[in-house]
Amino acid sequence: MITINNLSISFSGINLFDNVSFVIGDKDRIGLVGKNGAGKSTLLKILSKLQEPETGSIIIPQSQTIGYLPQEMIPSSTMTVIDEALTAFEEVNLLQEKIETLNQEIASRTDYESSEYENLLHLHYEANERLNLIDAANSRAESEKVLLGLGFPHSDFERKISEFSSGWQMRVELAKILLQKPDVILLDEPTNHLDIESIQWLENFLINYFGAVVLVSHDRTFLDNITKRTIEITAGKIYDYKASYSDYVLLLQQRRETQQSVLTNQQRQIAEIEKFVEKFRYKATKAKQVQSRIKLIEKMELETIDEVDASTIHFRFPPSPHSGKIVVEMKNVAKSYGEKQVLKDVNIIIERGDKIAFVGKNGEGKSTLSKIIVGDINDHSGEYKAGHQVSIGYFAQNQAALLDPNKTVFETIDEVATGDSRLRVRNILGSFLFGADDIDKKVMVLSGGEKSRLALAKLILSPVNLLVLDEPTNHLDMDSKDILKNALIRYDGTLIIVSHDRDFLQGLTNTLYEFRNQKINEFHGDIFEYLTHRKIEDLKTLEQGKSAQSQTKETAISQNKLDYAKSKEFEKELRKIRNSIERAEKEIETLESEIKTLDHKLANSDPSDPIFSDETFYKAYQSKKDSLAKAMQTWENLSMELEEKEQENL
Repeated sequence: MITINNLSISFSGINLFDNVSFVIGDKDRIGLVGKNGAGKSTLLKILSKLQEPETGSIIIPQSQTIGYLPQEMIPSSTMTVIDEALTAFEEVNLLQEKIETLNQEIASRTDYESSEYENLLHLHYEANERLNLIDAANSRAESEKVLLGLGFPHSDFERKISEFSSGWQMRVELAKILLQKPDVILLDEPTNHLDIESIQWLENFLINYFGAVVLVSHDRTFLDNITKRTIEITAGKIYDYKASYSDYVLLLQQRRETQQSVLTNQQRQIAEIEKFVEKFRYKATKAKQVQSRIKLIEKMELETIDEVDASTIHFRFPPSPHSGKIVVEMKNVAKSYGEKQVLKDVNIIIERGDKIAFVGKNGEGKSTLSKIIVGDINDHSGEYKAGHQVSIGYFAQNQAALLDPNKTVFETIDEVATGDSRLRVRNILGSFLFGADDIDKKVMVLSGGEKSRLALAKLILSPVNLLVLDEPTNHLDMDSKDILKNALIRYDGTLIIVSHDRDFLQGLTNTLYEFRNQKINEFHGDIFEYLTHRKIEDLKTLEQGKSAQSQTKETAISQNKLDYAKSKEFEKELRKIRNSIERAEKEIETLESEIKTLDHKLANSDPSDPIFSDETFYKAYQSKKDSLAKAMQTWENLSMELEEKEQENL
C-alpha cells in the first residue's frame, strides 16, 4: 500500500497539486484522468521516485517494488529483443545473493527468541516468496509469452532492438516491466504504441494482475475494461471515485448538479433572510429576530461548486490552395527493410478532396506508405508521383519527439512562421492553450500532450492541400481529440490519416485502405460501414489475421456487439435514464414513508390537538403529496422513455 500525504508541487507559480492526499491499495485498479498538463505524468514520476514533491510525503513500504513506463523514452539497447526482455530478471541475482547472506547470518545466530532473529526469518521468507513470484526458472518461456502478447512474432526475437521503430522499442520496455512483476505498475499512455490486438492482450494481463495498477490513458475503452477507481486531477485538486471511467463521468455530472442545487437553495434562503432583515431592521419589536437571522447567515457555510478546467484548444485549418484532380498516384510501389518486405505492388490513385484512413496491424506498412507520400522515403521501387501544385502537411507518429527540446515554445513556432503568421504567433499558441506564462518554457519540460499540441500548432502555420497525419491523437486528452476531429471535418483539402481509434475515425473519412500481407485493399465508406461490410466486431481480425472460417464463426458469436463503438453513446443514455429512475424510486419511497407518518399522526390525534388548526402542518402535508405526485409522474415518464429506448435497440 502506498500512502500520499499532503502532496504539493507547483510549476511556474501554478499549483499542479495542493495538499493532495490519497492511498493506493495493494490490488487497486486506478485510472488517472485530467486535461493535458494537469499533472498526471508528474504524479506518476513522483510515485516512482523520479521526482520529489515540494511538500508532503510518499510512504512506500521498503519491500514494495514499483514498475514505471513513461510516455516517452529513448531506449539505447544493443541487445536482441529476447535478450533485452530477459534483463527483467536481473533482480533474481540480487535476491539469490540476499538469500545466501541471510542463510549465513541465520546459521550463525543463537538468539532464537529475539526480535532481531525473527526479523531475519521474515526477510528470508519475503526474499524466497519474491523469487518464486518472479519464476526465474521459466524466464525465457515467460519472456516469449509476454513478447508474443505484445505483438512480436517469434521471427523477431533474435533481431537487434535498434532495428525497430521507437514504438516497438517501447513495447520491449513494457514487456520488461510486466516480466519484473512489481507490486505496483505505473503506466503512462501505454496504448499509444500498441495495435488493437496488443491492447486487448494487455487489458487481460492487467485485469488479472496480482498487484496494483495505476494508468494514465485517453483510451475510454481501455480505462473502462481495467479500472475500478478513477482519480480526477483538476485545478490542483484530486477527486477520488470508486468507479470506472464511464461511471465516473456520470457521477461527476451528478456531483456538480447536486452542488449547484444546494447552492441555489442556500442563496434563495439567504435572500429571504436578508429581505426579512431589511424589512424589520429598525423595528424594536423585531430586533431579536433580526439579530438571530443575521447570526444565521454568518454561520452558514455556502456550498462550493468544484472548479472545472473548461479550457480547450480551438483552431481550424487554413483554406487549402487549389491542386490538380489527382493528388497522389502510385504504380507497383514496393518497399523492403533488409529481408523484410513491407509493401508490394501498391497501385493507388488519391483524388482531390478524398478523406482516407489507413488501418491495419502495426508493422504492415501504414507509416511507411505515409513517409513515401510525403517524401521522407525515396529508396522504394515502383513509381510515385505527387499531383500538380500539391503542398503537403505531415504529422509523424513521433512528431512530438522530433521537436527541439532546447527551444522554447515560442521559438518552436516562430522559426517556422512566415509572413503575416509571424505577427500571430502568440495568438496561435493561445489557441492551443499556451498562455503568456507558457511560451518561454523549454520543450523538454512539456508533457506529452503539450508537445502534441505544439506540433499541431506548427502544422497550421502554412496552408496545405494534402494533410498526412500518423496517429495524431496520441497524448491528446479526450476533449482535444474531439476538437481536432471537428477541425479535420471542416478541412477542405485531401486527408490521409493513420489511426486505430474507431471513435476518432467515425464520420471523418470516406475511404479506407486496409494494410494486410504487404497488400492494400480499398473500401469506400467510413469505418463502421467497413466493419459491417467485413462482418467483424472491430479491427481485431485485421490485427490477428484469422482465417475466413474463423472470422465467420466469431462474427456469428459477436454479432450483437458489432456496433459497440457506435452504440456507446446510446448505452450511456440508457445508464443515465436508469440512474434517474432509481433516484425517482428512492424519492417516492421516502415521500410515501413521510406521508404515511403524517397520516398516522392525523389518524391518532385528538380532535382538540393543535395540529388540526396548524396551517403550516397542512401546507407541508400537501406539499409532500404534490411532490409525490410529481415524482410518480417523473418515474412514469422515465420508465416509458427507457422502454422506448430499449425497443429502438431491438
